Amino acid sequence: MGMTMIENLLARKGGVGRVRPGDIVTVAVDMCVMIDLQFATQWLTPNRIHDPDKIAVVMDHAVPAPTPKDAAGGPRARKFVADFGIEKFFDVGRHGICHQVIAENGLARPGEVLACTDSHTCAGGAYNTAARGLGPAEVYSIMCTGSTWYQIAPTVRYELIGTLPREISGKDVFLALAATYGDATNQNLEFGGPGLARVPLNDRRTIATQAAEISADFATFAVDEVLADFLAERGVHDYEPAVADPDAEYAQVRTIDLGELEPYVARPGTVSHNGIPVSRIEQRRIDQAFIGSCANGQLEDLRIAADILRGRSVAAGVRLLVTPASQQVYRDAMRLGYLQDIADSGAVVTNSTCGACFGYHMGVLGPGEVCLTSSTRNFTGRMGSTEAEIYMASPATVAASAITGRITDPRGVTA
Repeated sequence: MGMTMIENLLARKGGVGRVRPGDIVTVAVDMCVMIDLQFATQWLTPNRIHDPDKIAVVMDHAVPAPTPKDAAGGPRARKFVADFGIEKFFDVGRHGICHQVIAENGLARPGEVLACTDSHTCAGGAYNTAARGLGPAEVYSIMCTGSTWYQIAPTVRYELIGTLPREISGKDVFLALAATYGDATNQNLEFGGPGLARVPLNDRRTIATQAAEISADFATFAVDEVLADFLAERGVHDYEPAVADPDAEYAQVRTIDLGELEPYVARPGTVSHNGIPVSRIEQRRIDQAFIGSCANGQLEDLRIAADILRGRSVAAGVRLLVTPASQQVYRDAMRLGYLQDIADSGAVVTNSTCGACFGYHMGVLGPGEVCLTSSTRNFTGRMGSTEAEIYMASPATVAASAITGRITDPRGVTA
């Protein structure tokens, strides 16, 4: 039997002819991304690093610094990149959520390995990259040695067919898969099939990012013309895509008809076996609505929100927070008028950062509050108080719900 997409990639990067589930392979890492939190907590300056061209530093989680501890990390990061000649440095003003910055600058490339401490590093899988979040100590080791190891997990293949309806996005796809199939612990996910060409790249990124919430090891998408064009626009041409062999062996193959999907929402606590079509959810009022994060703070997400909010007003008693995923997204959305439409509705547009997503600043929830979020996680206490409830849905559903004051099917608002 042949190898899956991720098996072929890791075998090649490990310099071995073949890998199977259960094997351990040591691989060369092509890009090691470090974030501001590493420099704010327990930072030790290394004596040497493997290759400054294979390291990027992104100020992303706590920008501008909300605490003295975070502020102290900035000078450490700036000294580190200066001392070691690291050119890929995205300081305040060029900052953004690391996965967005990675995408914008072509740092995640087909057939390559990318490492970062952030758990949503699997976002890079949208670009045919072996990307996975690792612990700070392991990323520190990669920075110094240029390599890491993985144990090969079995792969589940998602064969996509059909076309996404206009109101359905990557978040809805993910929530439907999580509701149906649950966790993917110790599994790799592979996405391909004839329907892939009709899934926009931003939606692929959302799906790949959210794979962390079902505990997948890697979530990897096939290379096609859509991805090749995106990379070419960023000057990325010389890569060797990871492809699946025609006789690849999968743990399961699941066919997903995109045309049959509808807007989904996940109830508080988890996304696994905990989602339901928005059209079937009980009446639920909300206090806060959030559009942002590495999953859904992309330019297209802001366009969707602006189209729904234009000429309308956020409901009384509801706070709608919108956080662009990067300064580049912020500037583009401003030029295109999206931020004007969003702000005119009564929403608050914040600086580009992780922000409210991880319950650190700019939108923490209080006891008893209900939030509908398009961000990455809905477990208890994620966005603030452990007595708050977090529902998860697409940017369209969040924007529509902010207008009505309750969880609302966006198809009734956009029609």
